[in-house]
Amino acid sequence: MGAQVESALELMADTASWQNWDGPRPKVKTVIIPQEIIHAPVLLEMLSKEDSLKNIPFYAYYGSWDNEFIWHKRKSIPFVHDTLVLNLIHEDCDFYFPTDKGHQTSPFGPRWGRMHYGLDLDVETGDPVMAAFEGLVRISDYSDSYGNVVVIRHPNGLETLYAHLSKRIAEEGQYVQPGEIIGLGGNTGRSYGSHLHFETRYLGNPFDPNYLINANQKQLRDTVFYLTPQKLEKNSENISVNAKKTEAPSTKSKKSGGQTHVVRSGETLSYIAKKHHTTVSNLCRLNKIKPTTKLKVGQRIKVK
Repeated sequence: MGAQVESALELMADTASWQNWDGPRPKVKTVIIPQEIIHAPVLLEMLSKEDSLKNIPFYAYYGSWDNEFIWHKRKSIPFVHDTLVLNLIHEDCDFYFPTDKGHQTSPFGPRWGRMHYGLDLDVETGDPVMAAFEGLVRISDYSDSYGNVVVIRHPNGLETLYAHLSKRIAEEGQYVQPGEIIGLGGNTGRSYGSHLHFETRYLGNPFDPNYLINANQKQLRDTVFYLTPQKLEKNSENISVNAKKTEAPSTKSKKSGGQTHVVRSGETLSYIAKKHHTTVSNLCRLNKIKPTTKLKVGQRIKVK
């Protein structure tokens, strides 16, 4: 018994259209994949160009399937359209919020003298992290900056990234469904405190995930997304991030860098000190603050 799976070209024709595009539609093709292998990793390195068009989402526009570089400045395709209309979901079950908590701790934008290309969501180490939409896993590896990271390309051309995981579960070439667990929350890579770094990109170009989701309500803002040049991060350097040439550091070396606590609504220095078995005076010394300092939601407090 087989299941009918739309090709990348069919998905492209069905889920994305440009308001200023008046050219012909690509021909629609259908591929039959046996039911028993739908969830098995696709051996993408064995695919011909024709097979890639059938099996890899939006291959016709990306023109490649890169498992080495997470993002690459030479492979970011310029956004040249006035408005791109993307269908995000057809049914409510087509979207699943990546974390159970749904609390944003740090937004997209400039931070600490550098660009923060995603938003941070509150998770504890070991919490499940889920795929937001269905799609094909392009990256499942470790990098110095992102730590354990998973990148998924979706049928409408979007790619989502899930970083700083303590464990990767999804494999490269695996087709995942919305809500499927792809990893566990953690604090790997360039990270200070357990959280999920979540990015959204189109053709390698980053944009604020808050255009798509309402983090505090754990839901999509709309079923359709209108992507314009103004919503893309124009100043993105898109620095090459190689996922293959680094190894995960040991837990011991990670702990030596210190631990932090992300401030939540209503928390005080006294509460944080008690939770981490320390004192308010020690927190003040580590963070160079006063006992009367007003804490901000999302602020990171050194606790060790």
